[in-house]
Amino acid sequence: MTSRQQGRRAVVTGLGVVAPNGVGADAFWKATRQGVSVLDRISREGCTEIPLKVAGEVRQFDPRSVIDSRFLVQTDRFTHYAMAAADLAVADAGFRPDREQPFAVGVVTAAGSGGGEFGQRELQQLWGQGPKFVGPYQSIAWFYAASTGQISIRGGYKGPCGVVASDEAGGLDALAHAARSIERGTDAVVVGAAEAPLAPYSMVCQLGYPELSLSDQPDAAYLPFTAQACGFAPAEGGAMLLLEDEQSARRRGATIRAHLAGHGATFTGASRWEQSRNGLAAAIRIALDEARTAPEEIDVVFADALGVPAADRAEVLALADALGPDAERVPVTAPKSGTGRAYCGAPMLDVAAAVLAMEDGVLPPTPNVTEVCHDLALVTDRARPAELRTALVLSRGLMGSNSALVLRRGELP
Repeated sequence: MTSRQQGRRAVVTGLGVVAPNGVGADAFWKATRQGVSVLDRISREGCTEIPLKVAGEVRQFDPRSVIDSRFLVQTDRFTHYAMAAADLAVADAGFRPDREQPFAVGVVTAAGSGGGEFGQRELQQLWGQGPKFVGPYQSIAWFYAASTGQISIRGGYKGPCGVVASDEAGGLDALAHAARSIERGTDAVVVGAAEAPLAPYSMVCQLGYPELSLSDQPDAAYLPFTAQACGFAPAEGGAMLLLEDEQSARRRGATIRAHLAGHGATFTGASRWEQSRNGLAAAIRIALDEARTAPEEIDVVFADALGVPAADRAEVLALADALGPDAERVPVTAPKSGTGRAYCGAPMLDVAAAVLAMEDGVLPPTPNVTEVCHDLALVTDRARPAELRTALVLSRGLMGSNSALVLRRGELP
């Protein structure tokens, strides 16, 4: 981080969640801590005849209750989730945008597929009724950058804005991008990812992923690190954080919830899961080095947990390569086995869970998983109390990106 200004570092002051197991950080954490699984048969209109049967749906969310109608008509479901989560994060931080210099506040999001539901509807209008029936917002609502743009417009944030397109790992990479912006002088960044892949067109596109689980049994569709692993169940939703410069946050009396200590990213190629061992291990080493953290200081790992045997094996070996003997004792968890894998939103939900776990002193379990077939200290059955000072969050994308993030508990130096 050679461009870091003296004394500037990014901290988490606000957290907003829109997830299948709860809207808002409190509801999300209660369900995550209890190991509640909300995976179920897909109920969304037009989706029930598609071979993909099980996913994590956000069922208790009405965008009309939190987003002005003029923004709703311009945007897809994935942006509704992102805007709502951004509002929750800003409110959680006690951040008052109207009291801030607008050019000192930025926005960064990550997205894997954009607005498939909106795009499908408009294309059906085009082919069914003609071009005059296609709305003007088709040009922007499907675009993967839509969430960044809309959050920036609604909040009046005119600082550095961006969109990270680096596969599912983009959720973690967006945090690193935002942290570097803060280190270079930006005071605050609204950052995160939310996805909405449960629409007919989007689901048909996902059928091309060999890693996708086509099981029709909710309790068996996503079982990472087990002999029964048959791929991943997708999900919608995600999380947004408010990152601030630590000194600026302390001046306004904000609570420091976590420190972004280090990040590493590599690339190993699409579906090359054996090779992801080396790539993920390298990303972990880079993150540890940047955080100036020894392997023995890691108290918990939030795993990528793809649920594909070769990928799970590679992740276990990557942890062994990067952490050495400490890999055998460090607790590992994968809460997403109970909610589904929300693409770019998945690692952001893991980051939210990691922050809350460190605050609460609790290791959340891996839902539905009982018998682990790898040499891994996976947390199963129920939550466990633990002193958590430092967490490692991992993410890999189907197209080959690998990312690792080191978080420290808020009150630590």
